[in-house]
Amino acid sequence: MKTRPVLTTAVVLALSLASFSGIADARPGNGGSMGSRGSRTWSAPAPTRTSPYGAAPMERSIAPQQAPAYGNNTYGAPAYNNGMMRQPSRHPFLTGFAGGLLGAGLFGLMSGHGLMGGVHGLFGFIGLLIQIALGVFLVRWLFGLFMRRQNGGMSSGHGGGFAPARNAGPLSSGNQRTIQIGSQDYQAFQQLLLNVQAAWTQQNIPALQGMATPEMVSYFNQELAGLASRGERNVVSDVRFLQGDLSEAWSENGYDYATVALRYSLIDLTTDMMGRVVSGSSADPVTVTELWTFVRPSSGGGWLLSAIQQTR
Repeated sequence: MKTRPVLTTAVVLALSLASFSGIADARPGNGGSMGSRGSRTWSAPAPTRTSPYGAAPMERSIAPQQAPAYGNNTYGAPAYNNGMMRQPSRHPFLTGFAGGLLGAGLFGLMSGHGLMGGVHGLFGFIGLLIQIALGVFLVRWLFGLFMRRQNGGMSSGHGGGFAPARNAGPLSSGNQRTIQIGSQDYQAFQQLLLNVQAAWTQQNIPALQGMATPEMVSYFNQELAGLASRGERNVVSDVRFLQGDLSEAWSENGYDYATVALRYSLIDLTTDMMGRVVSGSSADPVTVTELWTFVRPSSGGGWLLSAIQQTR
């Protein structure tokens, strides 16, 4: 008799957890990782400010599976790209400057002049410090100029809330090359986020065919069919884009790819055919962070959704 309250509490807790997981898994993609990213399908996208811990491995894809490129990386560990370890990036200006100072000091020790080389007296030492300070100032100024040119004038206001890209992604190799993503592209990504959610709620497969690759449309169709078979319907509303930034952008085999981290909020409600709530809430929005990959022909054309990945 004493165990009944404990069992009752456990059942209630289990049902609550099941209801909570239903909230996260009802939206387009069912909270999973699916689709294709060209030759990078099985490689981990570069971390971003919006998604600092990277993405979960792909679960469903028509792309041939290569050696897993995700691994059990700890935060801050080197990422993997196409099975090859990508070493942490170091800035050439700062690395070269520090290396030059260290090399000069070691050379002074080896030549018998001490760590400071031929510096003698207090004024010589102060002069050396001034030179180092000026050198550091110059290097930092050059570094800032270099980064501003690399970012191509991007700002947090471009694309309606997209932050400046922090990661350029893997270097060009083989038949791949990095590409630039502009404000119009970011606006297209944001609009596709909203349009896909609306078409999903309307169960409008023809509309989804104009926004996503045939692979992604097939996954959406399966998910909608699964809901219908259970006598349920998922309604997504009040979708609000909150933040986003670029993870990777590249071109290969005649197609451009862009993987973007997106954070957005939405009302995610699943009901039965009588309108009774199965999971979710019609009043409490949930916040989601995902990585969406878009593809288009390099010769021109609109972007299509080609993959959705969950964050770690």
